[in-house]
Amino acid sequence: MLCLARRRLLQAARAAPLAVLLGGCAAPLPQTLIGKSSPLALTLLGESIEAHGRTGFQALRDINVGYTGEWRPLIGRLQPALVDAGFRGSSEERLLLGSSLVAQAHTGPSGRKQVLRGSLAAPGRPDRAQGDVQVWFNGQEALDTQKRAAAALVADAYALFLLGPLALVKRDLIVELGDDGAVDGHACRTLQVQLRPGLGFSRLDQVALYIDRDDALMRRVRLSLNGLASTQGAVVEVDTADHVKRHGVMWPTRFSERLLRPIPLLPVHDWRLIGLDVNRGYGVLDIARPTFAGAALRPALKLGGSGRG
Repeated sequence: MLCLARRRLLQAARAAPLAVLLGGCAAPLPQTLIGKSSPLALTLLGESIEAHGRTGFQALRDINVGYTGEWRPLIGRLQPALVDAGFRGSSEERLLLGSSLVAQAHTGPSGRKQVLRGSLAAPGRPDRAQGDVQVWFNGQEALDTQKRAAAALVADAYALFLLGPLALVKRDLIVELGDDGAVDGHACRTLQVQLRPGLGFSRLDQVALYIDRDDALMRRVRLSLNGLASTQGAVVEVDTADHVKRHGVMWPTRFSERLLRPIPLLPVHDWRLIGLDVNRGYGVLDIARPTFAGAALRPALKLGGSGRG
């Protein structure tokens, strides 16, 4: 059973707007900005990038994944724009690495939501540092600022959850060592990462990577959500587990998300990677549209077999 204080906090969350709740919880990420990277932190980040499969990742042209998952009820009350429960149930996602694009096809009880997200790390294009996004609901493009910002934030965050430190290879970041921790029995060292620009359309986000001391895999990522007006000040963390090695890369297949601020340790979302294949050879025109086409159309190959870590 929840303790009395926890029940009262949940009751307050149902009644109060998110902005009111943000001020009442100690921040689980550092409040001061990092001035410069630590050599030791950069070394640890490099080791983790190698452990996740830098060489294999460099050989990939496109990545195709399928997810299924469940949302917890209360989070739809706290973050309705981000959750978008009517459309975000299962999803098919396409990462076109050479063009720095992520495309997502979400399905839910209200229909289909399609997202095309330009990369945060467009090489040689400082004017496109925060990228762009297009969103379609049941084939109709949405121009609403909040819907576009939420879609950009989700696309960027999910790339980080899937790829871990591989998603940071081309990013402008400052990194420092944080406190040691543990995730599901794995002793971890922590990297405090400062991203400029942040996730989605945020100018800056702080991220903590929990790196396994034994195998250098990212077991947890904690991040601020400054890319959406309704979630500024919020912090979440996602645990990654049951990694499989495919195509020279270590892929997490199980994800568990919790809200840390405004409500500490509130379960939010649990999802699984159920499909994965690579290098189909499609182009931008196959994903830059309200529905996938050509070689991007078929679902990701069902994931199975061994190689868990």
